[in-house]
Amino acid sequence: MDELLTGDLYRFEDLLPDAERQVLHRVRAFLRKEVAPLANDYWARAAFPKQLIAGYADLGIAGLSYDECPGEKPSSLLSGFLAMEMAHTDASMATFFGVHTGLAMGSIAACGSPEQRERWLPAMGRMERIGAFALTEPEGGSDVAGGMRTTARREGDEWVLDGAKRWIGNGTFADHVVVWAKDVADNRVKGFVVDRGTPGFTASKIENKIALRIVQNADLRFDGCRVPEENRLQEAHSFRDTAGILRRTRSGVAWQAVGVMLAAYEIALEYAGRREQFGRPIAGFQLVQDLLVRMLGNVTASFGMVVRLAQLQDAGTYRDEHSALAKAWCTTRMRETVGWARELLAGNGIVLDYDIGRFVADAEALYSYEGTREINTLIVGRAVTGVGAFV
Repeated sequence: MDELLTGDLYRFEDLLPDAERQVLHRVRAFLRKEVAPLANDYWARAAFPKQLIAGYADLGIAGLSYDECPGEKPSSLLSGFLAMEMAHTDASMATFFGVHTGLAMGSIAACGSPEQRERWLPAMGRMERIGAFALTEPEGGSDVAGGMRTTARREGDEWVLDGAKRWIGNGTFADHVVVWAKDVADNRVKGFVVDRGTPGFTASKIENKIALRIVQNADLRFDGCRVPEENRLQEAHSFRDTAGILRRTRSGVAWQAVGVMLAAYEIALEYAGRREQFGRPIAGFQLVQDLLVRMLGNVTASFGMVVRLAQLQDAGTYRDEHSALAKAWCTTRMRETVGWARELLAGNGIVLDYDIGRFVADAEALYSYEGTREINTLIVGRAVTGVGAFV
């Protein structure tokens, strides 16, 4: 069985039962063999390695959390470790997988009728069909709950969608896009599954990104796009239901942040051991050791937070403020940690050859998506004071 990751100083992985640890190691082996060698090349070209989807599907982990998909259900701890492991290899591919399994499949599982869940989730669990999640808009990010401009208008047995979405991961090639739009009749947010190729629906790739370049983020347009009533998520009645999806996936982003900073620490540690200056490895210099220990402290503290969060999830006692604090804290520590790793590598830290440049850039996206630090801070602040400070 694989050894623990170098950065897992407190041996958090030992908390997994043997069967789940074997799943983690199987995924780790795939990521190291198939994904890691391709990451820098595809990142540099801003291209997506579609040939890897079959390999991810063969792992059999995409639909494990959902009753409609076969297989033994994983603990929240294993799900977290899998998100961490994917980001430890490449944050873009971790985002691709998280959008598909967490945001898209999670929306259908939480807000779909039994018939809808049976119609979509099994094929998505086998990754025969890929999903996307469309919430953010060109003029609406943190304020999208109240300022959503994409509208839905019912006409008989169809809904007519008009508007635009932006930053939609997997948006250029997804088979099913979960689109959130405001019903003009009652002013409430509802969810719709829009299939690729639906008339009135177009997607265009966002170019010139400096982070998560492998992720195919898209601008989506809906111009009189007609969606049948059977594609309206039957249990999505307001933005409260949308927020419930984000609460669950936010914890996954915190785990991804741990994976990114753990990778940065391990890259820096390995580099320090072989890079020589003044006639000896820089690992023997006090200031270098100080950087390494600060990085390891961030990794370990954040690791402990997300492990406890997973335990609360499995116990059914976690709340919005738990995942919000984890997302805000871990992504902030991640941003700090990758910066120290880049500093340790000096000029070599800004080229892809040593990997760390990719992690530094990708950290910026994780820091912002699925709720900025400021928004998550206000969620926690409201919980601890009892007073909402949102505008």
